[in-house]
Amino acid sequence: MKVHDLKPAPGSHRAKRRVARGIGGKGGKTAGRGSKGQGARNTLPARFEGGQTPLHRRTPKAKGFNNPFRVEYHVVNLSTLDAFDAGAEVTPDSLRAHGLVAKRGLVKILARGELNKSLTVRAHAFSAAATRAIEAAGGSVEVLPLPWGTGRPPARGNALTNR
Repeated sequence: MKVHDLKPAPGSHRAKRRVARGIGGKGGKTAGRGSKGQGARNTLPARFEGGQTPLHRRTPKAKGFNNPFRVEYHVVNLSTLDAFDAGAEVTPDSLRAHGLVAKRGLVKILARGELNKSLTVRAHAFSAAATRAIEAAGGSVEVLPLPWGTGRPPARGNALTNR
């Protein structure tokens, strides 16, 4: 066995170093912070970037800044849903099959136009007026879960491509 092979016993813990407990021994007086200066004090905010314009001030100025967490929907109006037969089930897939929304993305139903048929409509979001109009026509509304769950959506957009 050599010195570099030595290691503590499994499960053992070394006590946390207690600094600034008087002038005797290591870690006394200035407690390893040196003497005076910025590093010896406790006055800097966590967001400080060494004098560089901080992130919260430079972000709105950045050219072409877009919220990377924005949720965008493909919009479908009630007048568009009138193309479906009465009693039909309207889903994002059936809308794609009719060429009414893009290949991917979330679908939101808005209340422009009128609906005179009873439809079962499934989409990712509905305006309140659209929900009332569909239910008034005898149909039902079902909100589909978002692909990323209940938390914040994944980041995308200019904020990620410019790095």
